[in-house]
Amino acid sequence: MSREMVPEYWRNKHIYLRPKGTVCRDCGAKYFPPRKVCLKCGSRNMEEYELSEKGRILSWSVVRYPTEEFAKYAPYILGLIELDDGTRLVAQVSDVSADEMHVGMRVRLAIRKAFEESESGIIRYTYKFVPDISEK
Repeated sequence: MSREMVPEYWRNKHIYLRPKGTVCRDCGAKYFPPRKVCLKCGSRNMEEYELSEKGRILSWSVVRYPTEEFAKYAPYILGLIELDDGTRLVAQVSDVSADEMHVGMRVRLAIRKAFEESESGIIRYTYKFVPDISEK
């Protein structure tokens, strides 16, 4: 493995930034973000699970006037994504322009830079979604 690949390996292959949801053991309803009580049946019998890493775009919006932390990254795309396991979430979509976006577009999870803390220089990472070119 080359030196350039090492940071990507740790960001993408290790689970510390993988989003997790909860599933109700009684009725099977899935939630993200995780919940302690099922909205469908009221059960507290919830179990954590790792979300699917692939999905499709249901809708999107271009953010042109974000909060101060993200101002230098504007404009950027936020997408409503339905994962292959049926869970829906809102997340940033990167590596694609607004002109290339379309309903049904296949995307995959990627761990990417969110922002740098200006005083300390610490880089904060988050999950984003990128086009899934393996399914073209």
